[in-house]
Parts: sequence; structure tokens; C-alpha cells
Amino acid sequence: MRRNGSKRRLRSRNTLARPAVAGVLGASVALMLAVPPAGAAARSVGGAPGTGETARTAGGAAGRSCALPGQQWTATAEIDEGRTQRFADYGNSGVGWTGGDSTYSVPLTSGRTLWLFSDTFWGPVNDDLSRPTTVPFLNNSFVVEDGDELTTVSGGTPDAPESLVPPDEPDTWNWLGAGTVTPNSLDVMFLEYGRTGPEPWDFAWRENKLGRFDPDRLTLRELVPMPSAAGVQWASWLQRVGGYTYIYGVEDLGATKYMHLARVKGGDVAAGPWSYWTGSGWSATETDTARIMPGVANEYSVAPFRDGYLVITQDTTELFSRNIVAYVGCSPTGPFTRATTVYVTPETGADGSYGNPNIITYNAHEHPDLRSGDRLLVTYNVNSLDPNADLYDDVTIYRPRFVEVTLSSG
Repeated sequence: MRRNGSKRRLRSRNTLARPAVAGVLGASVALMLAVPPAGAAARSVGGAPGTGETARTAGGAAGRSCALPGQQWTATAEIDEGRTQRFADYGNSGVGWTGGDSTYSVPLTSGRTLWLFSDTFWGPVNDDLSRPTTVPFLNNSFVVEDGDELTTVSGGTPDAPESLVPPDEPDTWNWLGAGTVTPNSLDVMFLEYGRTGPEPWDFAWRENKLGRFDPDRLTLRELVPMPSAAGVQWASWLQRVGGYTYIYGVEDLGATKYMHLARVKGGDVAAGPWSYWTGSGWSATETDTARIMPGVANEYSVAPFRDGYLVITQDTTELFSRNIVAYVGCSPTGPFTRATTVYVTPETGADGSYGNPNIITYNAHEHPDLRSGDRLLVTYNVNSLDPNADLYDDVTIYRPRFVEVTLSSG
């Protein structure tokens, strides 16, 4: 991993736009230290069944059994060299996207893959792989991967790029979450955040939204309000299973994060109505949503695997953990059993490949559409707790890493 040997002058936090500072902290495991919205825990723990179905009706599968939890799991991992080099070359070129986080993916037609990024740096890039302090900074963007070619999609123009979903008002911004393609649109979950005070840590989640994009032109058609009453950020993962789309979210209490689950019939999450897992059944009332498990990151994945389901997440039971872990279960609702550590990120902390105690890794998840058998493609994000120095000093830090993980059981 490249390390820029010349130490540049430490810049003021004001050099980086406020949403950028929030992006480093809010979208990462550093949110463990943030203060939760007042009343979030009381609203979102739920647990009392509402007027919905019981757990054993279609799609509930609470009584379903499978082989996954009873097996011993091991993982081997290696860097996806081709995709890693492709993104490095493209980012170093200074044309469009030069770095970002979130790193969700959606399959497009003709074998293309759409990569979805939240906070995004735009070119140019200096010859020494630093970036000028004047580069554009967006809160969301797309990158289309078509074979060996990468192309950035944003709002605005190439000379004056803007976020695909710009803020509604001053001191707010939109980070994206998981996405899915329907027959008529590309649907992407978004989280609106806003400033709550003058300090860098003074920000909070406000509401959930759905961005509906033209699947061919990748332009925004509309923003649709999504359920937000329970204090759950419904953007962690979208998974179509049978006749339902499952919407996974996170209840973020700072030091602890909990998985939550909702679902909607069919493939259109805006069509509704949503129902919410209560721990024993499904309710039409959002505030009945129950905690499924702690320890997940703000972004994680839950996808069918063999005869059950596989969760991939950064381990948030540890502060700034370098461990990416797998859980297995027999139902979309869990329960999920910890299976194994699938990867230990080499960049993290003073002993990491950058030799920098401020470097963190976060928000790992799988890309099931790019899976081959038991061989998974897993991504995670790399960032710095001192972004105004490190992310301008070295463009290679703030980019996703691509790892191929093979799970074996015995």
C-alpha cells in the first residue's frame, strides 16, 4: 500500500466541507460515539405483535430449519486484484470519482455493475497522488463498471459536479444505502442527515427516503418519503426473496447498533404497505419493530446462502474493529449465529499498512450478484479520523477494498 512520505501541513477542519467530516464519522463505525436521537431506543425496540401475520405464515419462516448454524465454518480470503487495480487506476487518473464510501452494487443490463457511493471526492489528482484542497466533494454518486471501463455518474456537469440527490435545505445532506432494480426503475434508499450545532460531531439522522432513478439514463425521477417513525435507518440492505422484498435497517445507539427488518410484497418498496418484524410475527405498525441482533454496522448484507441466509458485517462489538464477520441463519428474520471471521483488514490503525493510527475500516458487506458458489465478493471502506490531513495527503486511503472470500464448512 502506497504511503506518501512528505507530510503536508495539517489543515483546519473548515477546509473540508462539513458534510465531509460528518461522512467520515457518520457513515463509519465512529458513529458508536455519537449521541442517539432522543427516544430512539424506546420507539424502536418494539416487540409486541401488532395486527400483522404470525411468524409461520408466508415469508415469516421462523420455524424453518437448515444446516448452516450447526456447521463449523472457516474462511479463506484474497484481494480481488483485477477490480482493485481497476478502481485504483481510475481514481488515480483524476477523471470523475477519485474515492468514496458505502460501495453498494446493483446489476445493470449487458453485464454491467452499478456501484453506489455516498461521500465522494471528484478529480483532479496531483502527480504525487495527493489531491488539491479545492476538489469538488459530493454526498452521493454512481460509478458504472462495464468490463474494464469505469464511468462516473453525478448531478450537475463534469466541470461543476453535484450530488445525484442534493440537499433539501442548508446544512443537510443525503447518504445513500442499498439499491435494487425493478422493471421500471432503479430504486436506492437514502438517509437524510442534518447539522444540529456548530461542532463537527453535531449532526443527526433525520429521515429515510427512496430515490427512484431512470434505469437507463441513471437520472433521478423522484424522491419518495419512506417510513421513519421508529428511529430505524431503513437503508442497510434490500433483498428479494420469493414474493417479498426484505428491507434491513439499523437502530444506531452509538456504542451499540441493532439489526431491524421490514418487508413489502413484490419488488416495489414504495408500493407498500410495509410490515415489520416484531420478534414473533409481522406488524403493520412501524414502532412494533424489534431488535434482531446487535453488533452489525450501519451497512451490512443479508442474502440467501446454501439452504439458509448469510450476514456479512464489520464487527461493531469492538471499537474501530478490523474484523469482518459472518453470521448464518435459516430465515430472513434470524436468529443468526456467528460463524467465523472472514477477513482482517490490513489498513487499520497504527500497526496497519498505512502506519497511521487514524486509519479506520468500516461498513463491510457482500455483493451476492457477483458471488460464484461459495466464493463471495466482499467490500469494505477505508477512512481517516483526521480527514483534512490524510484524505488530501493520499488519495489511496478513501476508497473501497475488494476481497474474494471462500466459505467452507465441516
